Amino acid sequence: MVEDRCYNQLMKNELIPHLDITLRHAQSGLTITQIPRVDITVGQGSTDKAPCLYRSMICFILQGSKRVAINDNLLNYDSEQYLISALDLPLIGQIFDTEDGLPYVAISLVLDPAILAELAATMPPISDGIQKGIGVEINPMNAPLRDTLLRLLSLLDTPDDIPVLAPMIERELLYRLLQGSQGRLLRQIAQPDGALNSIRRAVAWIRDNYNVRLKIEALCDISGMSRASLHRHFLSMTGFSPIQYQKQLRLQEARQLLLAGEHRASDVAFVVGYESASQFSREYLRQFGAPPARNVREIRKEIAVNK
Repeated sequence: MVEDRCYNQLMKNELIPHLDITLRHAQSGLTITQIPRVDITVGQGSTDKAPCLYRSMICFILQGSKRVAINDNLLNYDSEQYLISALDLPLIGQIFDTEDGLPYVAISLVLDPAILAELAATMPPISDGIQKGIGVEINPMNAPLRDTLLRLLSLLDTPDDIPVLAPMIERELLYRLLQGSQGRLLRQIAQPDGALNSIRRAVAWIRDNYNVRLKIEALCDISGMSRASLHRHFLSMTGFSPIQYQKQLRLQEARQLLLAGEHRASDVAFVVGYESASQFSREYLRQFGAPPARNVREIRKEIAVNK
């Protein structure tokens, strides 16, 4: 136990420079930085389990921790690990402050498949076997990754350097992530003809057309898969069937529209693609544990309390 506490304290000390830079350039909530595809999230821990759409990205936690659930899969990670999401995934997330009450702080880097493919082509081939499991996993952080991440974040203090240096440091970061067993998902993204990228194309179509009737034939054409293969791989990699995935996107978008306060629940139902307001209300209740109006009131109340 003493050794564990010492190790955790060492990890915190190593991340102090990362935190100092990040918090100088971040606001509460989401901050889109000047570094392409790099965002900062700062938030207070909450008992609320909030739906979120994970982009195809890498997430590094600098402070606090997070729990994400995708169907029956529950993943916990903190500053000792990083998360890779190989495709856009609708998840239920919950953030936690540190034990001494410091807020959750995280850095995300949206993945560029073209850069991954270019880097992978210069590396010795690594056999990963058959793709198994959902398209998200957690791997341990290490010193080279922390050092590279720090140099990337340091560019926020010298924004004139970003156009020249950020692409080089991003490539180094991705190169380190591609190495070894921890780079399995990234190497799958780098293979344009693999099953993962076929599902990524199907996911992109659903994301762009979440409010229209789902056409499995269109997904088969886009992915280049048969119906049976599409369903099997889609379920394996996202945790949902295509129809369930679309429903998740619809409900998450509906919740955001309701929180914006510009639409009634019945109007939102049709905006996100439901043909029946009563069906929308039933599925919203099943997903979020309360009818639309009550759920939004509860969220706004919690936001007001935390301000």
